[in-house]
Amino acid sequence: MTEHLKLEKSEQLYKRAQELIPGGMLGIRRPYNFVVGEYPIFFETAKGGKVIDADGNEYIDMLCAYGPIIIGHREEEIDNAAIAQIREKGFCMSLVQEIQNTLAEKMIDIIPSAEKVIFVKTGSDATTLATRIARGYTDKTKILRCGYHGWHDWCVEVKGGIPSKLYEDTLEFEYNNLEQAEAMMKEHGNDTAAIIVTPIGHPLAYPVEMPKPGFLEGLKELAERYDTVLVFDEIRTGFRVDMGGAQKLLGITPHLSVFGKAMANGYEISMVAGKKEIMDTVVQKVFASSTFFSNSLGMAASLKTIEVLQRDNILDDIKAKGNGFAENVKDQIKNSGVNCSFSGEPWMPYIIFNKDKTGLYKKLRKEFYTQLIRRKVFLQPYHHGYIAYRHSKEDLKYASDMIGEALKETKK
Repeated sequence: MTEHLKLEKSEQLYKRAQELIPGGMLGIRRPYNFVVGEYPIFFETAKGGKVIDADGNEYIDMLCAYGPIIIGHREEEIDNAAIAQIREKGFCMSLVQEIQNTLAEKMIDIIPSAEKVIFVKTGSDATTLATRIARGYTDKTKILRCGYHGWHDWCVEVKGGIPSKLYEDTLEFEYNNLEQAEAMMKEHGNDTAAIIVTPIGHPLAYPVEMPKPGFLEGLKELAERYDTVLVFDEIRTGFRVDMGGAQKLLGITPHLSVFGKAMANGYEISMVAGKKEIMDTVVQKVFASSTFFSNSLGMAASLKTIEVLQRDNILDDIKAKGNGFAENVKDQIKNSGVNCSFSGEPWMPYIIFNKDKTGLYKKLRKEFYTQLIRRKVFLQPYHHGYIAYRHSKEDLKYASDMIGEALKETKK
């Protein structure tokens, strides 16, 4: 039996954090989202595809900061580009810098839906701005949504502190359920400003799904039939499944799309991209402004990230590694006889335990992720992981072997 990790300093830091910060830290990073008492709560350092916690335990990091780390932690070329921006030009000014145009030109060249772009800071910034642009462009009110789109009032799942009038015009449909979307548009289409969807489905605690034939095409046809804006939320898929996003991979171009996470390998930047006539709503009719939106540090990091991704064919490497990892894990699952399944290959690997009437799956899940973290593989029970460029074949072989060991212990 693998022993419980030493986590004393992590626990001490968490106790102090709770005295200073509500909950110690926000939302998805709180201990109850992992296995309480088994997972570290504070990290200390990270490099490449690995991370070290406050107690000195080193893990293969397959959560990758929830997605931004596409290449690896502390990438010298990218960090040097950011440092050069700080030292040679500065990054926070009253007016924009030329690098804004350089990055915009690069994005427009890469992304099919991008005729114009707006740079913001977070995924929630981008999705919220996209819905505001759609409402301004169409003069309509309702939003049809499918997927996680951030923490802002119109879309957050936890409704505490939010008046119902702020989200009553946001209607949710299921991924790959075109018939449901059609019925909703039949009822609400004349007042629907946007259909926003994650082009690859990745709902919390459920398998990652690829679109069924005709699903995304059907959503685009619905949007155009009702003069509605189709928005692809590519915060997770952008610069990971393809340089041009899932829209390039799948061959379906939305009217607007949003990107973030992997576009700067961890630096804070996100983006709305879309058709000129829709984006130009922001010139006068729709307002968007922030002290920090035009900061160039993330822009410098993004330019260098994209350069490295293209130069070194990194997405091809990640796909090959991810497919190999997936095959090994599926073999481990099959051999274990445990009632679980694998999805998300090759980019967003996820092991879930299939629901049963007795609730046994919850105990299996807890035991499996307990055994896995004790073997120094960092994955999340309720959220898919990621493959990064700096995950070596040896790292991924070790991770898949440890998944096998954890499954054997879980079977007991």
